[in-house]
Amino acid sequence: MTKQEMVQGYEEEINYQKHMLENLGRWFSLFFILASIGIVLYYFFSASLFGLVTGLILTSLGILGMLIFGYGIYKGRLNVQKVIADFELKLSHLQK
Repeated sequence: MTKQEMVQGYEEEINYQKHMLENLGRWFSLFFILASIGIVLYYFFSASLFGLVTGLILTSLGILGMLIFGYGIYKGRLNVQKVIADFELKLSHLQK
């Protein structure tokens, strides 16, 4: 494997992981909207049992999704930092 192939491979991997983090951010936004809709339903339709239950379920699912995808974003960013650090370490060893 040449230095150019290694650099290209790492750059592709870093760009791919950053793209996947953007996708996780979109899912996080979707679950935030879901939780917000659930809160609105709970607030405005709490007089009826259907509105109350639907609001609570949507809010719970939204918050759970935000927690899961938020954790995925956190771990994904750590992983990207590790890949970049490994890439820089290998580049420094090749330049010696």
